[in-house]
Order: sequence, then structure tokens, then C-alpha cells
Amino acid sequence: MPTAYVLISTDVGAEREVLERLKEFPEVEEAYVVYGIYDLVVKIDVERQEDLREVLTNKLRKLDKVRSTLTMIAVEGFERWKKQESM
Repeated sequence: MPTAYVLISTDVGAEREVLERLKEFPEVEEAYVVYGIYDLVVKIDVERQEDLREVLTNKLRKLDKVRSTLTMIAVEGFERWKKQESM
């Protein structure tokens, strides 16, 4: 299952609007507004490499107010599960 992290630059002040739009895409597992050169960091999980191309080319890059993207495809790693505290 390919996983990619995408750095997104938006129009000035549009990061929260783009963040809200990203909630519409089931392939987006996580998304965060960040400070720095890029405005958002997005984690995408898909079944096949072809699906990743589809999401990037036909969904993310075509969103209004997205200026540019930089995609990093994960090749190896691990994930730590955080314990959820009781409320």
C-alpha cells in the first residue's frame, strides 16, 4: 500500500480553506497546517501506485488556491500507535 507525504503551498491565507477541502478525499489520512515554506503537510494512503498518481494529478493539484506540491513517497518505515487517554 503506497504511502506518500505531500507538501502543499497555497495562495496567501488559503491554508485553512484547502485543509477543509482535503477532508473530502478518502485517500487523505492526515493533513496539517504548518509554518515554513509550505503551508500544509498531507499523508496519503492508496492501494496502488496508479491511485496515487490519480489523487495527486486529478484531485490535489487541481484544488483552487493550491500553488504547488512536493510529493515524497515512503519506501520504508514504522508507525507508533499512541494510547488514547480516557475522557
